[in-house]
Amino acid sequence: MIALLDITALDAADLRGAAPMLAVTCGILLALAAEIVPALRPARGLAFLGSLVAAIFLEVQLIAAPAGEIFSGAFGATASASLFGLLCATSAIIAWAYSLRYYKLEAPYKGEHDALILCATLGMLIMCGALDLLTFFVGLELLSVPLYALAAFRRARRDSVEAGLRYFLLGAFAAGLFLFGAALLYASSGTLSLAGLRAASLDAPLALMGGALVISSLFFKVSVFPFHLWVPDVYQGSPTPVTTFMATGTKAAGFAFLFQVAFLMPAGAAALTGALAVATMAVGNLAALVQTDLKRLFAFSAVAHAGTLLLGVAALAAGDPVASGPLDAALYYMGAYIFTAGGAFGLVALMESEDERFLKLDALRGLGRRRPGLAAALSLFMLSLGGFPLTGGFLGKYFIFASALRADLLLFSVLGILLSVVALGYYLRVVMTLWMLPAEEGAPLLESKLLSGRLVTWLCTVMVLALGLAPGWFLERFF
Repeated sequence: MIALLDITALDAADLRGAAPMLAVTCGILLALAAEIVPALRPARGLAFLGSLVAAIFLEVQLIAAPAGEIFSGAFGATASASLFGLLCATSAIIAWAYSLRYYKLEAPYKGEHDALILCATLGMLIMCGALDLLTFFVGLELLSVPLYALAAFRRARRDSVEAGLRYFLLGAFAAGLFLFGAALLYASSGTLSLAGLRAASLDAPLALMGGALVISSLFFKVSVFPFHLWVPDVYQGSPTPVTTFMATGTKAAGFAFLFQVAFLMPAGAAALTGALAVATMAVGNLAALVQTDLKRLFAFSAVAHAGTLLLGVAALAAGDPVASGPLDAALYYMGAYIFTAGGAFGLVALMESEDERFLKLDALRGLGRRRPGLAAALSLFMLSLGGFPLTGGFLGKYFIFASALRADLLLFSVLGILLSVVALGYYLRVVMTLWMLPAEEGAPLLESKLLSGRLVTWLCTVMVLALGLAPGWFLERFF
Protein backbone atom coordinates (compact mmCIF):
# COMPACT_ATOMS: atom_id res chain seq x y z
CA MET A 1 0.00 0.00 0.00
CA ILE A 2 0.99 3.61 -0.34
CA ALA A 3 2.68 4.86 2.78
CA LEU A 4 1.10 7.95 4.28
CA LEU A 5 3.19 10.91 3.25
CA ASP A 6 4.54 13.35 5.80
CA ILE A 7 4.81 16.61 3.87
CA THR A 8 7.38 17.87 6.34
CA ALA A 9 9.64 14.97 5.32
CA LEU A 10 9.68 15.82 1.60
CA ASP A 11 13.21 16.31 0.36
CA ALA A 12 14.66 18.09 -2.66
CA ALA A 13 14.35 14.99 -4.85
CA ASP A 14 10.61 14.78 -4.14
CA LEU A 15 10.08 18.41 -5.08
CA ARG A 16 12.27 18.17 -8.17
CA GLY A 17 10.50 15.04 -9.37
CA ALA A 18 7.08 16.61 -8.78
CA ALA A 19 8.01 19.98 -10.32
CA PRO A 20 6.24 19.40 -13.69
CA MET A 21 3.02 18.46 -11.86
CA LEU A 22 3.35 21.50 -9.61
CA ALA A 23 3.73 23.73 -12.70
CA VAL A 24 0.52 22.35 -14.20
CA THR A 25 -1.24 22.72 -10.84
CA CYS A 26 -0.28 26.40 -10.78
CA GLY A 27 -1.77 26.73 -14.25
CA ILE A 28 -5.04 25.19 -13.05
CA LEU A 29 -5.24 27.62 -10.12
CA LEU A 30 -4.52 30.60 -12.38
CA ALA A 31 -7.14 29.47 -14.92
CA LEU A 32 -9.75 29.18 -12.17
CA ALA A 33 -8.71 32.50 -10.64
CA ALA A 34 -9.16 34.17 -14.03
CA GLU A 35 -12.80 33.07 -14.01
CA ILE A 36 -13.32 34.66 -10.61
CA VAL A 37 -11.33 37.86 -11.16
CA PRO A 38 -12.27 39.47 -14.51
CA ALA A 39 -9.07 41.52 -14.55
CA LEU A 40 -7.04 38.32 -14.90
CA ARG A 41 -8.92 36.96 -17.93
CA PRO A 42 -6.67 38.55 -20.57
CA ALA A 43 -3.74 36.65 -19.04
CA ARG A 44 -5.55 33.28 -18.96
CA GLY A 45 -4.02 32.06 -22.21
CA LEU A 46 -0.55 33.12 -21.12
CA ALA A 47 -0.98 31.27 -17.82
CA PHE A 48 -2.17 28.14 -19.64
CA LEU A 49 0.68 28.15 -22.12
CA GLY A 50 3.26 29.19 -19.53
CA SER A 51 2.40 26.37 -17.13
CA LEU A 52 2.67 23.73 -19.86
CA VAL A 53 5.89 25.14 -21.30
CA ALA A 54 7.32 25.18 -17.77
CA ALA A 55 6.23 21.56 -17.30
CA ILE A 56 7.92 20.58 -20.59
CA PHE A 57 11.13 22.37 -19.56
CA LEU A 58 11.11 20.61 -16.19
CA GLU A 59 10.45 17.23 -17.83
CA VAL A 60 13.47 17.78 -20.09
CA GLN A 61 15.58 18.43 -16.98
CA LEU A 62 14.33 15.18 -15.45
CA ILE A 63 15.12 13.26 -18.64
CA ALA A 64 18.73 14.44 -18.35
CA ALA A 65 18.92 13.86 -14.56
CA PRO A 66 16.07 11.64 -13.28
CA ALA A 67 14.97 12.07 -9.68
CA GLY A 68 14.15 8.35 -9.36
CA GLU A 69 11.49 7.08 -6.96
CA ILE A 70 9.84 9.80 -4.92
CA PHE A 71 6.97 10.08 -2.42
CA SER A 72 7.96 6.86 -0.62
CA GLY A 73 8.05 4.92 -3.87
CA ALA A 74 4.57 5.91 -5.05
CA PHE A 75 5.86 7.82 -8.07
CA GLY A 76 8.85 7.42 -10.36
CA ALA A 77 10.44 10.49 -11.96
CA THR A 78 12.41 8.34 -14.42
CA ALA A 79 13.65 9.31 -17.87
CA SER A 80 10.97 7.29 -19.65
CA ALA A 81 8.16 8.61 -17.44
CA SER A 82 9.40 12.17 -17.99
CA LEU A 83 9.52 11.66 -21.76
CA PHE A 84 5.96 10.34 -21.75
CA GLY A 85 4.98 13.32 -19.59
CA LEU A 86 6.65 15.69 -22.04
CA LEU A 87 4.58 14.18 -24.86
CA CYS A 88 1.36 14.53 -22.85
CA ALA A 89 2.03 18.20 -22.12
CA THR A 90 2.85 18.79 -25.78
CA SER A 91 -0.44 17.20 -26.85
CA ALA A 92 -2.29 19.59 -24.53
CA ILE A 93 -0.62 22.60 -26.15
CA ILE A 94 -1.47 21.34 -29.64
CA ALA A 95 -5.13 20.76 -28.73
CA TRP A 96 -5.41 24.14 -26.99
CA ALA A 97 -3.86 26.07 -29.89
CA TYR A 98 -6.41 24.67 -32.32
CA SER A 99 -9.29 25.41 -29.94
CA LEU A 100 -8.80 29.18 -29.70
CA ARG A 101 -11.43 30.09 -32.29
CA TYR A 102 -13.16 26.75 -32.53
CA TYR A 103 -15.93 27.40 -30.00
CA LYS A 104 -18.70 29.87 -30.78
CA LEU A 105 -21.73 29.33 -28.52
CA GLU A 106 -19.40 27.93 -25.85
CA ALA A 107 -16.89 30.81 -26.05
CA PRO A 108 -17.99 32.30 -22.68
CA TYR A 109 -16.98 29.02 -21.02
CA LYS A 110 -13.50 28.85 -22.56
CA GLY A 111 -11.94 29.35 -19.12
CA GLU A 112 -13.59 26.17 -17.88
CA HIS A 113 -12.38 24.41 -21.02
CA ASP A 114 -8.76 25.42 -20.36
CA ALA A 115 -8.93 24.43 -16.68
CA LEU A 116 -10.34 21.01 -17.61
CA ILE A 117 -7.56 20.41 -20.14
CA LEU A 118 -4.95 21.27 -17.50
CA CYS A 119 -6.61 18.95 -14.97
CA ALA A 120 -6.56 16.15 -17.52
CA THR A 121 -2.90 16.88 -18.28
CA LEU A 122 -2.06 16.67 -14.58
CA GLY A 123 -3.77 13.28 -14.48
CA MET A 124 -1.68 12.15 -17.44
CA LEU A 125 1.56 13.17 -15.73
CA ILE A 126 0.57 11.16 -12.65
CA MET A 127 -0.30 8.14 -14.79
CA CYS A 128 3.03 8.27 -16.63
CA GLY A 129 5.09 8.00 -13.44
CA ALA A 130 2.82 5.97 -11.17
CA LEU A 131 4.56 3.12 -9.32
CA ASP A 132 1.48 2.08 -7.38
CA LEU A 133 -1.96 1.00 -8.56
CA LEU A 134 -3.72 3.54 -6.36
CA THR A 135 -1.45 6.35 -7.53
CA PHE A 136 -2.29 5.42 -11.09
CA PHE A 137 -6.01 5.34 -10.33
CA VAL A 138 -5.85 8.87 -8.92
CA GLY A 139 -4.22 10.02 -12.15
CA LEU A 140 -6.70 8.01 -14.23
CA GLU A 141 -9.70 9.68 -12.62
CA LEU A 142 -8.06 13.10 -12.76
CA LEU A 143 -7.75 12.51 -16.50
CA SER A 144 -11.09 10.82 -17.13
CA VAL A 145 -13.55 13.09 -15.30
CA PRO A 146 -12.41 16.27 -17.12
CA LEU A 147 -12.50 14.38 -20.42
CA TYR A 148 -16.11 13.35 -19.80
CA ALA A 149 -17.00 17.03 -19.41
CA LEU A 150 -14.87 18.09 -22.37
CA ALA A 151 -16.45 15.49 -24.66
CA ALA A 152 -19.87 17.02 -23.88
CA PHE A 153 -18.59 20.61 -23.89
CA ARG A 154 -20.78 21.68 -26.81
CA ARG A 155 -23.90 21.40 -24.69
CA ALA A 156 -26.24 22.66 -27.40
CA ARG A 157 -25.34 19.75 -29.68
CA ARG A 158 -26.91 16.35 -29.20
CA ASP A 159 -23.95 14.43 -30.63
CA SER A 160 -21.54 16.09 -28.19
CA VAL A 161 -23.71 15.38 -25.14
CA GLU A 162 -24.17 11.80 -26.34
CA ALA A 163 -20.40 11.42 -26.77
CA GLY A 164 -19.81 12.64 -23.21
CA LEU A 165 -22.45 10.31 -21.79
CA ARG A 166 -21.21 7.33 -23.76
CA TYR A 167 -17.61 7.98 -22.69
CA PHE A 168 -18.69 8.43 -19.06
CA LEU A 169 -20.69 5.20 -18.87
CA LEU A 170 -18.04 3.04 -20.51
CA GLY A 171 -15.23 4.83 -18.66
CA ALA A 172 -16.93 4.22 -15.32
CA PHE A 173 -17.21 0.54 -16.20
CA ALA A 174 -13.49 0.42 -17.07
CA ALA A 175 -12.63 2.18 -13.79
CA GLY A 176 -14.65 -0.45 -11.94
CA LEU A 177 -12.69 -3.20 -13.70
CA PHE A 178 -9.43 -1.57 -12.63
CA LEU A 179 -10.46 -1.23 -8.99
CA PHE A 180 -11.81 -4.76 -8.80
CA GLY A 181 -8.60 -6.07 -10.37
CA ALA A 182 -6.49 -4.05 -7.95
CA ALA A 183 -8.51 -5.44 -5.03
CA LEU A 184 -7.91 -9.01 -6.20
CA LEU A 185 -4.18 -8.35 -6.59
CA TYR A 186 -4.04 -6.89 -3.09
CA ALA A 187 -5.93 -9.87 -1.69
CA SER A 188 -3.43 -12.20 -3.34
CA SER A 189 -0.17 -10.35 -2.68
CA GLY A 190 -0.86 -7.90 0.17
CA THR A 191 0.48 -4.92 -1.78
CA LEU A 192 -0.50 -2.47 -4.50
CA SER A 193 2.99 -1.20 -5.30
CA LEU A 194 4.43 -2.38 -8.60
CA ALA A 195 7.72 -3.32 -6.92
CA GLY A 196 5.85 -5.46 -4.39
CA LEU A 197 3.73 -7.09 -7.09
CA ARG A 198 6.85 -7.92 -9.12
CA ALA A 199 8.37 -9.61 -6.07
CA ALA A 200 5.19 -11.52 -5.22
CA SER A 201 4.04 -14.77 -6.77
CA LEU A 202 1.22 -13.99 -9.18
CA ASP A 203 0.45 -17.55 -10.26
CA ALA A 204 -2.60 -17.93 -8.02
CA PRO A 205 -6.00 -17.75 -9.78
CA LEU A 206 -6.93 -14.67 -7.75
CA ALA A 207 -3.83 -12.81 -8.91
CA LEU A 208 -4.28 -13.90 -12.52
CA MET A 209 -7.87 -12.67 -12.50
CA GLY A 210 -6.81 -9.37 -10.92
CA GLY A 211 -4.06 -8.85 -13.47
CA ALA A 212 -6.46 -9.61 -16.33
CA LEU A 213 -8.96 -7.02 -15.06
CA VAL A 214 -6.31 -4.33 -14.65
CA ILE A 215 -4.91 -4.97 -18.14
CA SER A 216 -8.44 -5.00 -19.63
CA SER A 217 -9.21 -1.60 -18.12
CA LEU A 218 -6.03 -0.21 -19.67
CA PHE A 219 -6.97 -1.73 -23.02
CA PHE A 220 -10.19 0.30 -22.85
CA LYS A 221 -8.30 3.52 -22.20
CA VAL A 222 -5.92 3.01 -25.15
CA SER A 223 -8.71 1.62 -27.42
CA VAL A 224 -7.46 -1.91 -28.04
CA PHE A 225 -9.77 -4.52 -29.61
CA PRO A 226 -12.33 -5.56 -28.35
CA PHE A 227 -12.51 -2.49 -26.05
CA HIS A 228 -12.45 0.01 -28.94
CA LEU A 229 -16.14 0.28 -29.83
CA TRP A 230 -16.59 3.62 -28.05
CA VAL A 231 -13.88 5.33 -30.09
CA PRO A 232 -15.58 6.31 -33.40
CA ASP A 233 -18.76 7.67 -31.79
CA VAL A 234 -16.97 9.55 -29.00
CA TYR A 235 -14.33 10.98 -31.34
CA GLN A 236 -16.98 12.07 -33.84
CA GLY A 237 -19.30 13.68 -31.29
CA SER A 238 -16.68 15.42 -29.17
CA PRO A 239 -15.34 18.87 -30.08
CA THR A 240 -12.45 18.26 -32.47
CA PRO A 241 -9.77 19.89 -30.24
CA VAL A 242 -10.88 17.54 -27.45
CA THR A 243 -10.70 14.63 -29.88
CA THR A 244 -7.15 15.73 -30.71
CA PHE A 245 -6.27 15.61 -27.02
CA MET A 246 -7.91 12.22 -26.46
CA ALA A 247 -6.28 10.64 -29.50
CA THR A 248 -2.76 11.69 -28.52
CA GLY A 249 -2.22 12.46 -24.84
CA THR A 250 -4.57 9.81 -23.46
CA LYS A 251 -2.92 7.14 -25.58
CA ALA A 252 0.54 8.20 -24.39
CA ALA A 253 -0.42 8.11 -20.71
CA GLY A 254 -2.21 4.78 -21.05
CA PHE A 255 0.67 3.04 -22.79
CA ALA A 256 3.18 4.56 -20.36
CA PHE A 257 1.55 2.60 -17.54
CA LEU A 258 0.74 -0.45 -19.68
CA PHE A 259 4.46 -0.98 -20.24
CA GLN A 260 4.95 -0.72 -16.46
CA VAL A 261 2.39 -3.41 -15.64
CA ALA A 262 3.06 -5.79 -18.54
CA PHE A 263 4.52 -8.19 -15.96
CA LEU A 264 0.98 -8.79 -14.67
CA MET A 265 0.30 -10.82 -17.79
CA PRO A 266 0.93 -14.54 -17.26
CA ALA A 267 3.82 -16.36 -18.86
CA GLY A 268 3.01 -17.18 -22.46
CA ALA A 269 0.71 -14.18 -22.88
CA ALA A 270 2.95 -12.67 -25.56
CA ALA A 271 1.24 -14.65 -28.32
CA LEU A 272 -2.22 -13.59 -27.13
CA THR A 273 -1.09 -9.96 -26.88
CA GLY A 274 0.38 -10.16 -30.38
CA ALA A 275 -2.88 -11.61 -31.69
CA LEU A 276 -4.84 -8.78 -30.06
CA ALA A 277 -2.44 -6.27 -31.58
CA VAL A 278 -2.98 -7.68 -35.07
CA ALA A 279 -6.75 -7.86 -34.53
CA THR A 280 -6.76 -4.22 -33.41
CA MET A 281 -4.80 -3.17 -36.49
CA ALA A 282 -7.12 -5.18 -38.74
CA VAL A 283 -10.32 -3.79 -37.25
CA GLY A 284 -9.07 -0.21 -37.30
CA ASN A 285 -7.65 -0.25 -40.82
CA LEU A 286 -10.47 -2.20 -42.47
CA ALA A 287 -13.15 -0.04 -40.86
CA ALA A 288 -11.32 3.17 -41.85
CA LEU A 289 -11.33 2.13 -45.52
CA VAL A 290 -15.07 2.75 -45.86
CA GLN A 291 -15.37 5.99 -43.87
CA THR A 292 -16.40 9.26 -45.50
CA ASP A 293 -16.37 11.34 -42.30
CA LEU A 294 -12.86 12.54 -41.48
CA LYS A 295 -13.22 12.27 -37.71
CA ARG A 296 -14.49 8.69 -37.92
CA LEU A 297 -11.72 7.86 -40.39
CA PHE A 298 -9.09 9.24 -38.00
CA ALA A 299 -10.81 7.50 -35.08
CA PHE A 300 -10.41 4.07 -36.67
CA SER A 301 -6.89 5.07 -37.66
CA ALA A 302 -6.19 5.77 -33.96
CA VAL A 303 -7.45 2.26 -33.13
CA ALA A 304 -5.06 0.79 -35.68
CA HIS A 305 -2.13 2.75 -34.23
CA ALA A 306 -3.02 1.45 -30.77
CA GLY A 307 -2.61 -2.03 -32.22
CA THR A 308 0.86 -1.18 -33.49
CA LEU A 309 1.88 0.09 -30.06
CA LEU A 310 0.41 -3.03 -28.46
CA LEU A 311 2.78 -5.08 -30.58
CA GLY A 312 5.55 -3.36 -28.63
CA VAL A 313 3.96 -4.61 -25.40
CA ALA A 314 3.88 -8.11 -26.90
CA ALA A 315 7.59 -7.80 -27.70
CA LEU A 316 8.25 -6.84 -24.08
CA ALA A 317 6.28 -9.84 -22.83
CA ALA A 318 8.04 -12.15 -25.30
CA GLY A 319 11.47 -11.01 -24.11
CA ASP A 320 13.15 -8.70 -26.60
CA PRO A 321 16.92 -9.35 -26.20
CA VAL A 322 17.38 -5.57 -26.05
CA ALA A 323 15.84 -4.94 -22.64
CA SER A 324 14.82 -1.35 -23.30
CA GLY A 325 14.00 -1.95 -26.96
CA PRO A 326 10.17 -2.20 -26.78
CA LEU A 327 9.81 0.82 -24.50
CA ASP A 328 12.21 2.95 -26.54
CA ALA A 329 10.39 1.94 -29.74
CA ALA A 330 7.02 2.88 -28.21
CA LEU A 331 8.39 6.22 -27.02
CA TYR A 332 9.70 7.10 -30.48
CA TYR A 333 6.48 5.92 -32.11
CA MET A 334 4.40 7.92 -29.67
CA GLY A 335 6.53 11.01 -30.22
CA ALA A 336 5.94 10.84 -33.96
CA TYR A 337 2.25 10.07 -33.44
CA ILE A 338 1.68 13.05 -31.13
CA PHE A 339 2.80 15.50 -33.82
CA THR A 340 1.33 13.59 -36.77
CA ALA A 341 -2.14 12.84 -35.40
CA GLY A 342 -2.19 16.11 -33.45
CA GLY A 343 -1.54 18.04 -36.64
CA ALA A 344 -4.08 16.04 -38.66
CA PHE A 345 -6.88 16.36 -36.10
CA GLY A 346 -5.93 19.99 -35.53
CA LEU A 347 -6.27 20.88 -39.19
CA VAL A 348 -9.68 19.23 -39.24
CA ALA A 349 -10.64 21.41 -36.25
CA LEU A 350 -9.33 24.47 -38.06
CA MET A 351 -11.40 23.69 -41.15
CA GLU A 352 -14.48 22.71 -39.15
CA SER A 353 -14.45 26.04 -37.34
CA GLU A 354 -14.95 27.68 -40.75
CA ASP A 355 -17.54 25.27 -42.15
CA GLU A 356 -18.72 21.94 -40.75
CA ARG A 357 -18.94 20.55 -44.26
CA PHE A 358 -15.16 20.12 -44.07
CA LEU A 359 -15.77 17.12 -41.83
CA LYS A 360 -16.71 15.19 -44.96
CA LEU A 361 -13.96 13.82 -47.16
CA ASP A 362 -15.54 15.16 -50.36
CA ALA A 363 -15.27 18.72 -49.03
CA LEU A 364 -11.48 18.42 -49.39
CA ARG A 365 -11.74 18.11 -53.18
CA GLY A 366 -9.51 20.67 -54.87
CA LEU A 367 -8.23 22.09 -51.58
CA GLY A 368 -4.67 21.67 -52.85
CA ARG A 369 -5.31 24.40 -55.44
CA ARG A 370 -7.13 26.76 -53.08
CA ARG A 371 -4.97 26.33 -49.94
CA PRO A 372 -1.77 24.55 -51.04
CA GLY A 373 0.05 25.10 -47.73
CA LEU A 374 -2.69 23.57 -45.62
CA ALA A 375 -3.16 20.71 -48.10
CA ALA A 376 0.57 20.01 -48.13
CA ALA A 377 0.70 19.83 -44.33
CA LEU A 378 -2.33 17.51 -44.19
CA SER A 379 -0.79 15.34 -46.92
CA LEU A 380 2.44 15.06 -44.95
CA PHE A 381 0.53 13.98 -41.86
CA MET A 382 -1.32 11.34 -43.91
CA LEU A 383 1.94 10.00 -45.30
CA SER A 384 3.48 9.87 -41.82
CA LEU A 385 0.46 8.05 -40.38
CA GLY A 386 0.78 5.58 -43.25
CA GLY A 387 4.46 5.01 -42.48
CA PHE A 388 6.06 6.55 -45.59
CA PRO A 389 9.89 6.80 -45.51
CA LEU A 390 11.51 10.08 -44.44
CA THR A 391 8.72 10.73 -41.90
CA GLY A 392 8.59 10.15 -38.16
CA GLY A 393 5.78 7.65 -38.61
CA PHE A 394 7.97 5.40 -40.75
CA LEU A 395 10.77 5.17 -38.17
CA GLY A 396 8.28 4.70 -35.34
CA LYS A 397 6.81 1.66 -37.10
CA TYR A 398 10.27 0.41 -38.01
CA PHE A 399 11.39 0.42 -34.36
CA ILE A 400 8.20 -1.35 -33.21
CA PHE A 401 8.42 -4.09 -35.83
CA ALA A 402 12.17 -4.48 -35.29
CA SER A 403 11.56 -5.05 -31.58
CA ALA A 404 8.85 -7.60 -32.34
CA LEU A 405 11.15 -9.45 -34.75
CA ARG A 406 13.93 -9.56 -32.15
CA ALA A 407 11.40 -11.13 -29.77
CA ASP A 408 10.64 -13.86 -32.35
CA LEU A 409 7.13 -12.56 -33.09
CA LEU A 410 7.65 -13.11 -36.82
CA LEU A 411 4.05 -13.95 -37.76
CA PHE A 412 2.57 -10.96 -35.95
CA SER A 413 5.24 -8.65 -37.40
CA VAL A 414 4.52 -9.76 -40.97
CA LEU A 415 0.77 -9.41 -40.47
CA GLY A 416 1.28 -5.97 -38.93
CA ILE A 417 3.38 -4.83 -41.89
CA LEU A 418 0.75 -6.10 -44.34
CA LEU A 419 -1.99 -4.28 -42.44
CA SER A 420 0.11 -1.11 -42.53
CA VAL A 421 0.05 -1.44 -46.32
CA VAL A 422 -3.74 -1.78 -46.18
CA ALA A 423 -3.87 1.49 -44.22
CA LEU A 424 -2.36 3.32 -47.19
CA GLY A 425 -5.68 2.78 -48.95
CA TYR A 426 -7.43 5.42 -46.87
CA TYR A 427 -4.49 7.71 -46.15
CA LEU A 428 -3.72 8.06 -49.87
CA ARG A 429 -7.42 8.52 -50.57
CA VAL A 430 -7.27 11.71 -48.49
CA VAL A 431 -4.16 12.88 -50.40
CA MET A 432 -5.79 12.06 -53.72
CA THR A 433 -8.92 14.01 -52.77
CA LEU A 434 -6.83 17.04 -51.83
CA TRP A 435 -4.80 17.22 -55.02
CA MET A 436 -6.35 15.17 -57.84
CA LEU A 437 -10.10 15.71 -57.63
CA PRO A 438 -11.70 18.98 -58.75
CA ALA A 439 -13.72 21.01 -56.28
CA GLU A 440 -17.47 20.57 -56.52
CA GLU A 441 -19.72 23.51 -57.32
CA GLY A 442 -20.68 25.29 -54.11
CA ALA A 443 -17.77 23.75 -52.19
CA PRO A 444 -17.11 25.40 -48.80
CA LEU A 445 -14.48 28.12 -48.69
CA LEU A 446 -11.64 28.17 -46.20
CA GLU A 447 -10.43 31.59 -45.10
CA SER A 448 -9.09 30.85 -41.60
CA LYS A 449 -5.82 32.58 -40.76
CA LEU A 450 -5.64 31.69 -37.07
CA LEU A 451 -2.06 32.47 -36.04
CA SER A 452 -1.85 29.88 -33.25
CA GLY A 453 -3.17 27.19 -35.60
CA ARG A 454 -0.62 28.08 -38.27
CA LEU A 455 2.25 28.11 -35.75
CA VAL A 456 1.33 24.72 -34.31
CA THR A 457 0.85 23.28 -37.81
CA TRP A 458 4.37 24.44 -38.66
CA LEU A 459 5.66 22.91 -35.42
CA CYS A 460 4.01 19.56 -36.15
CA THR A 461 5.27 19.61 -39.75
CA VAL A 462 8.85 20.34 -38.71
CA MET A 463 8.80 17.68 -35.98
CA VAL A 464 7.36 14.99 -38.29
CA LEU A 465 10.14 15.67 -40.78
CA ALA A 466 12.84 15.99 -38.12
CA LEU A 467 11.87 12.68 -36.51
CA GLY A 468 12.06 11.05 -39.93
CA LEU A 469 15.23 12.71 -41.24
CA ALA A 470 17.35 13.17 -38.10
CA PRO A 471 16.51 10.32 -35.71
CA GLY A 472 20.05 10.25 -34.34
CA TRP A 473 19.66 13.68 -32.76
CA PHE A 474 16.61 12.55 -30.78
CA LEU A 475 18.00 9.12 -29.92
CA GLU A 476 21.20 10.62 -28.49
CA ARG A 477 19.41 13.16 -26.29
CA PHE A 478 16.23 11.44 -25.15
CA PHE A 479 16.91 7.68 -25.18
